[in-house]
Amino acid sequence: MAESKTILVEVAYAKPDKQVILPLQVKPGTQLIEAVKLSGILEQFPEIDLEKSKLGIFSKVSKPDTVLREKDRVEIYRPLIADPKESRRKRADKKAEAKKDSEAGE
Repeated sequence: MAESKTILVEVAYAKPDKQVILPLQVKPGTQLIEAVKLSGILEQFPEIDLEKSKLGIFSKVSKPDTVLREKDRVEIYRPLIADPKESRRKRADKKAEAKKDSEAGE
């Protein structure tokens, strides 16, 4: 009897208070989106919207039809709650203001 070969991948999702990494055996040729659906993670986190969520492999955004390789970690990314550029600008402004205040007090 021919044994069906599988590869091991992981499906990961993180929230501020919880991170889940699910190991999963899939057939060679499995696509990224298929692994997410097979993992059961959508049942654990019903807020995940695959139409809007970006997906990736090891921190690199990837297309849903990307074929997985042995030991790939599929990641589901949450939308950003703040614009990183705007956040950096605000921190820089705050730092400049603090420096100006300290120099004025000298």
